[in-house]
Amino acid sequence: MLDVIGVGDMKISTNKDCTLVTYALGSCLGITIYDPVAYVGGLLHIMLPLSTIDSAKANENPYMFVDTGVPKFFLSAYKAGAKKERLIVKVAGGSCRSGNSDEDFFNIGKRNFIMLRKLLWKNNVLLKSYDVGENLSRTMFLEIGTGEVYLKINGETKKI
Repeated sequence: MLDVIGVGDMKISTNKDCTLVTYALGSCLGITIYDPVAYVGGLLHIMLPLSTIDSAKANENPYMFVDTGVPKFFLSAYKAGAKKERLIVKVAGGSCRSGNSDEDFFNIGKRNFIMLRKLLWKNNVLLKSYDVGENLSRTMFLEIGTGEVYLKINGETKKI
């Protein structure tokens, strides 16, 4: 079963037959969390680093922003049975338009990833692996039954 996560959204699943997927990760980040003991996994597709740019939008949809979406995402996984100390966290996306963040005026992808790293570090959560940057569009998959995370980039599939 394929379950699609849109931009500014997330899903948590305990269904071992489910694969979560999000498409077109450019400057956005796809974040997967997985507890291999409880078989709880989730995928979050965030757009921007800080909710302070639009608090009304953040109240309406906290999953658009790293600072508001990531904490809610983790809390949802805990409610489903995941334990913080067992979580495997993987990230993809954070692209820049030119492939060179020095030439990308807003640096949204880079800022998203920096904000995420700070938030994870502050909460003692380790990042297992990531594939970020460059000028790439990525599709991200999380298999709930295995915890495997795959990326599809330019027609090629790889495991991270």
